[in-house]
This record gives sequence, C-alpha cells and structure tokens, in this order.
Amino acid sequence: MRVITLPHPPVIVGHAAVVGKKEREGPLGADFDLHDETDTFGMNTWERSESEMQRLAVNLALAKAGLGEAHPDAIFAGDLLNQCIGSAYGLESFHKPFFGLYGACSTFALSTMLASMAISAGYFKTCAAVSSSHFCSAEKQFRFPLEYGGQRAPTAQWTATAAGALILADQGDGPRITEVLPGRIVDGGIKDMSNMGAAMAPAAIDTLRAYFEETERRPSDFDLILTGDLGREGMSITTELMREMGIDLGDGYNDCGMMLYDSSKQDTHCGGSGCGCSACVVSGHVLRRFAAGELHDVLFAATGALMSPDSVKQGSSIPAIAHLVRIQSGNH
Repeated sequence: MRVITLPHPPVIVGHAAVVGKKEREGPLGADFDLHDETDTFGMNTWERSESEMQRLAVNLALAKAGLGEAHPDAIFAGDLLNQCIGSAYGLESFHKPFFGLYGACSTFALSTMLASMAISAGYFKTCAAVSSSHFCSAEKQFRFPLEYGGQRAPTAQWTATAAGALILADQGDGPRITEVLPGRIVDGGIKDMSNMGAAMAPAAIDTLRAYFEETERRPSDFDLILTGDLGREGMSITTELMREMGIDLGDGYNDCGMMLYDSSKQDTHCGGSGCGCSACVVSGHVLRRFAAGELHDVLFAATGALMSPDSVKQGSSIPAIAHLVRIQSGNH
C-alpha cells in the first residue's frame, strides 16, 4: 500500500503566495498576497530575488497564522536551482531546522507531505512547507540566459516566478492534510526537455491510478483533482490514458500550469511550470477557495522532471515523479 492515512492530520493554519508581474496579470492574480512589477524583489541577482520570494512567503504565512518569530519548529523547502540555493539563502535568517528538498516541480507537494508526516508523528508542532521558482534564474540554469533570445518550442512551458508557503500545525482551525502518497520514479523515455508535460504525465498517471485503486474512491468523490504542472500537453495525455484505464477524471480535474496564465493573452505556450507554479496556485487560489467554503476535498498531485542540464546533454531520458496530498476542510 502506498497511500498513507495520517493518524493526526496537521492543520494548515497559515498560507501565502508571492509572485511576479506576469503571474499577477494572470487569471488568479487577485488571489496572491504580494507581487513585484520588476520581478527583482529589491535584489541584484535573479537567484537572490528567488530567495527573497521564499523569505517573504514564509513571513507572510506566519503572520496570517498569528505566529511569531519563535515558529516554525522546522522548515521543509526546495527550489529548482543547483544545491537548492534559493531556499538555503532565503530561509537562513529563520535559524530553524532545515530540510532542503529537491523534487523539481513536485517539490511543494513533497515538502507538504514530509512536513505533514513529521507533525502527525509528533516530532514537531509547527512546520513550514515552502517552494519557489523564478523564470529568469531557471532559464539561465536549464536553457539559455535571457539575453540569448532563444526561440521556445510549442510544447514548452513558462517557469513561474512565484513562491508559496504553508504553515502546518498539530492543532488549530483550517483545512487538514489527511492523506499522502509518495511518488515513484517513472521514466517514459522522453528526451525532449522542451516537452516536460509528456515527460511527467506517466508519473502523474502512476500516482493517481495507485490512489484510486488502493482507496477504491472515484474522481467524482472530490471537489477538485489538481496536478501541477503538466500544462496543456501533459494534461491531455494524462486525461486520455487515465480514461483508457477506466478512470475518467471528469470536469473536476485541472492543472496548476493551465490555471496560472491566460493562454489567449499571455504567451506561455503550453502553460506554467516550475516549483513555484503549484506552490502559488495552492497557497493562493486553492486555499482561498477553501476559506470561502467553495472547496472541501481536494487531491493535489504535483509532478516533477528529475533531470539536470548535464543529463539532457548526455542524451539521457527524463525520469519523473508525482507526489500526492489530500486536503480536506476541517469539518469534512
């Protein structure tokens, strides 16, 4: 069995989303807590800008939770940059036990899952789960510096300039993390780093199929099934192949990469991606809908492509992973 039912479900007592200009201009813009029109956040390098987004997101989430500087007990965080420097430099000032994580675009679900398990087991009372990405720092590391002006493929996705943070606690009011399902590494043989959706879809399918088969639940049992970030290409593949397996995800299925931008007005090709994409959609839009009573039960399965610039240059295929967390309202 891969599904883990948490005996003491942690509560999301605070959440915050910090984004860049393009994300603020998208359809979910009003749901984010803070944005910067310059995408710099007052810093002189893109990497430091990303670190500052994480710092701001955690501070805002703590403030909304009504918690002071004595919290959290531990931080679970990651990003796309080499050695997770976005998280390390951004969160060092908190002086808290730090778990640096890398799950590519699945990192927000990974951090939430591990923090929830640690709280449920009684090791910590409060934890922060954080993740971020920045378009400019990611382009420089994985593709080309912006000055190069390289042309993007039609299947490419836009790395979100965003950070999201959750404050999880052993008690309090708010939605709870009730179940988690750790993903497995799945390699579909895709070698095109401009088609992350196709590379990550097999992992999303593996995780979602495992969840529905083990729990014997149906997609219609949930208010929302949310992947992140498959984009248009990966979402189409996932929907079609799941249907062939006898699992119709239905109208309640959506993808963070498809929700963050307006495809008709913003040139993002197949949609959004990056650790910050699902982080800001969940920390901003989804949890605001929980607070408004519009959502009560959500499956969130974040996907990540576990490759590096060197592995792609060496001709390796792109393995992927998908971690799942179930979010339920406190009275559900």
